Amino acid sequence: MKATVSWQSDMKFVGETDTGKRIEMDGEGSQTTPMEAVLLAVGACSSIDVVEILKKSRQAITGCECQLDAQRADDAPRVFTEIHAHYVIEGENLSEKHIQRAVQLSAEKYCSVMLMLEGKVKIKTSFSIAAK
Repeated sequence: MKATVSWQSDMKFVGETDTGKRIEMDGEGSQTTPMEAVLLAVGACSSIDVVEILKKSRQAITGCECQLDAQRADDAPRVFTEIHAHYVIEGENLSEKHIQRAVQLSAEKYCSVMLMLEGKVKIKTSFSIAAK
């Protein structure tokens, strides 16, 4: 995997992967900041796992939202110190046991972004089943 980040102007940058995907980032907050991109990557990576695991478990999932709440260090470098990922799952006749297992497997075994932060950031997970 390769990528390039190019300075555009002021504190604006464009990142482009070797597959041609692009993301605009800005150190001043008019675009996604790099730390926001990391937080979003945690949620996206883990949600992909959760949805895939639930589908393989034959759960009738119709929705998955990962709500992320992160704390950062007060002083530079302002790294993440804690991240709480809460999954809101929608579907028919969902098994709490299957959801709990999917979330656990993602956090402990499959989510490469979460695992990359392991030992540096305290990551907590929880879930709820959305009422119809």
